[in-house]
Amino acid sequence: MATLDQKSPNVLLQSLCCRITGKSEAEVAHQFQYAVRVIGSNYAPTIERDEFLVVFFLMLFSCLQGVLKHRWSVLYLLLSLSEDPPLPRDAHSTPFYCTRPQSLALSYGERSTGLSASVGTSGISSLGVYTLNGPTPTPQPLLPAAGGGQPLGSRLAWTLPVSSSPSSAMVPPAARPPLGPPVPAARVVRPRRDGDPAGEVNEAALVRDILYVFQGIDGKFIKMSAQDNCYKIDSKVVLCKSLRDTSSRLAELGWLHNKVRKYTDARSLDRAFGLVGQSFCASLHQELKEYYRLLSVLHSQLQVEDDQGVTVCTESSLTLRRLLVWMYDPKVRLKTLAALVDFCQGRKGGELASAVHAYGKTGDPQMRALVQYILSLVSHPILNFLYRWIYDGELEDTYHEFFVASDPNVKTDRLWHDKYSLRKSMIPSFITMDQARKVLLIGKSINFLHQVCHDRTPPGKITAASKSADTPKDAAELLSDLEGAFQEKIDAAYFDTSKYLLDVLNRNYLLLEHLQAMRRYLLLGQGDFIRHLMDLLKPELARPATTLYQHNLTGILETAVRATNAQYDNAEILKRLDVRLLEVSPGDTGWDVFSLDYHVDGPISTVFTRECMGHYLRVFNFLWRAKRMEYTLTDIWKGQMCNAKLLKTMPELSGVLHQCHILASEMVHFIHQMQYYITFEVLECSWDELWNKVRQAQDLDHIIAAHDVFLDTIISRCLLDNNSRSLLNQLRAIFDQIIEFQSAQDSLYRSALEELSLRLQYEEKKRQREEEGQWGVTAEQEAEEKKRIQEFQETIPKMRSQLRILTHFYQSIVQQFLVLLMTSSDESLRFLSFRLDFNEHYRAREPRLRASIGATRGRRLSNI
Repeated sequence: MATLDQKSPNVLLQSLCCRITGKSEAEVAHQFQYAVRVIGSNYAPTIERDEFLVVFFLMLFSCLQGVLKHRWSVLYLLLSLSEDPPLPRDAHSTPFYCTRPQSLALSYGERSTGLSASVGTSGISSLGVYTLNGPTPTPQPLLPAAGGGQPLGSRLAWTLPVSSSPSSAMVPPAARPPLGPPVPAARVVRPRRDGDPAGEVNEAALVRDILYVFQGIDGKFIKMSAQDNCYKIDSKVVLCKSLRDTSSRLAELGWLHNKVRKYTDARSLDRAFGLVGQSFCASLHQELKEYYRLLSVLHSQLQVEDDQGVTVCTESSLTLRRLLVWMYDPKVRLKTLAALVDFCQGRKGGELASAVHAYGKTGDPQMRALVQYILSLVSHPILNFLYRWIYDGELEDTYHEFFVASDPNVKTDRLWHDKYSLRKSMIPSFITMDQARKVLLIGKSINFLHQVCHDRTPPGKITAASKSADTPKDAAELLSDLEGAFQEKIDAAYFDTSKYLLDVLNRNYLLLEHLQAMRRYLLLGQGDFIRHLMDLLKPELARPATTLYQHNLTGILETAVRATNAQYDNAEILKRLDVRLLEVSPGDTGWDVFSLDYHVDGPISTVFTRECMGHYLRVFNFLWRAKRMEYTLTDIWKGQMCNAKLLKTMPELSGVLHQCHILASEMVHFIHQMQYYITFEVLECSWDELWNKVRQAQDLDHIIAAHDVFLDTIISRCLLDNNSRSLLNQLRAIFDQIIEFQSAQDSLYRSALEELSLRLQYEEKKRQREEEGQWGVTAEQEAEEKKRIQEFQETIPKMRSQLRILTHFYQSIVQQFLVLLMTSSDESLRFLSFRLDFNEHYRAREPRLRASIGATRGRRLSNI
């Protein structure tokens, strides 16, 4: 029996207590009673976060398998009886470990009562979506292998001291201090919110401080450092490195919160920030509201623990590491908001929306969803601006946020060109430039119809208004399909409005008819009218320019209209055709100042602007001058043909007349080639391109652009631009030589015809006297006649010399003109030089013309 008694659990347990404490059996009665209570209990500590201690006890637990029946109770007893340093303030401990042994109830009922009073109910479950992660689950190896009851393994490590290590459990008993009765000061329960008098701060106090820091409020131990622009823990506070690092990581949320809150507070009161900016601030406020909701839940949890008298840390209490887990997602969101705030500084309107949209291009789905939500709020005012503009033509952009700008100082006649424009910096990045251009054209067309065309058709009948972005949700749906539904809305409004505008211009204001009138009259396309007008104007225009009267010329114009096919044109077009006299310079004739004019007003002046009419005037003057050269050479040829037979009786003039014929042929060839080039290669080709573009135009801007290209092409290829000034000067010099040649030939024919008339009169008198039976002439009359003939023959060399000089000067100018054509960048002008010198007449005289066109082109390309 003695042997059995010595091997009983009670005897062995008492012996273990004596051996550990080094005291006698009488002196360890208290420790023995406490050990019996612990071994018989069903309670265990919470999970320890030190994985090394957990692993150590797991190994020890496995080693005792098959040796002890109640392994867990024995290990817990060893831990309770072992001597350890005081627990740090932030360590979680069980009620049984922290409670004095003398205060524990001896019976199960008392033990249960004491437990229920010491362990409170956690309110963390009220965290909702933020508690999805929850406390760290118990590792599987710590769960009991079988049977019901609580997971004892999950509570083992909480009772270990933070500074203990697996090796400390293996220290021999002799090296350990005696266990003895616990010192009261070492087992006093520390309230959650009090700091340590020695400078140490427990974790509960840090949690409370951190919750204040989350809201941007300085705590008792953590305050904002103005110098470093961050939250710092007071240097006097003693903390272990892990708690200090964790607190610093959590304090970053307070800094991020302050950054976002400072931006919203400053911008929310700034009315100049506009509707888009206010929407951005509203989205930030909404995110902060959700953030504050989380903080309120955390505060309420902390308050519940205080109200229920939880003075020690339990499994469900707030800790820094739990906060770190729960605040991970809010921290990511706050970082995104803070980055947006930095990137959006100084931006407003569409530029602000572009900045937000740029942040949505990320692979993180949560961050992308957040940015998309903010973008839906920010873009809502822009889409409202857009829909009101494209469906009603109204633009109420008080703070200049929309990408369509309006200038109220522009008059109605310049509405299309100058009143509305694009603010390229305000075009959101999710709207393409083509879409922005169409949006501008839609609203501009509606205003043009109302204000310029005086069309009172409601916008709803022009294009059917689709559902607008009434709510941010609608805006989000629209933004998710920018290339689908949004593009379809823009295209539908664009095509309907533009088609209606072009129909009004063509039907009510005869836009295409006016365009054809410009071609027929100002570009000399109505050949019979231009020819007859020149015939009628020739006597008037030959006079000095100062003697002309516009009403006389207008009457001649009306006569030419009635006498030609021009009379069948629309009366609306004919009444706009008028005569214009240019500014008179000394020595000018009527040919130099005469010009046709075409009056434009109303909606068609949008296409035929003042600049365009100025180009038409320049082209008309050039074409009129070239047509005059053709008209002049026709008169020269007529004179030569009519006088050829008459002057056969004057053989001394044959050389001079032959020289005139040669020079006239050169001039006729030159003018014919120039007329062919201008009429067919320039005007007809350019007009055909213009007409095709106009018939295919989808909006008024396409017509205006095609018309501008048409005029620019004509100006350039008719040598009227700045790059062709030298060519134009040479061409005008050639025209002047033609006029001078006409004057010289007219003078020659006048002298020759006068001499011929005198000779015929002399012969007629001689014949009449002979018929009367008298002498035909007297000696004096015959001598006088010979003297006069001699004097006339002496003038012929002067005429020949004058023609020779005129020919030489003309040919030298033509040679220089051909050289300039050969070196031109326009291929059509280079081929014109080839046609002008088709027989290489000038090439033989000018060495610079001996290089072929291909060689000249090759040299030019190599120089480039």
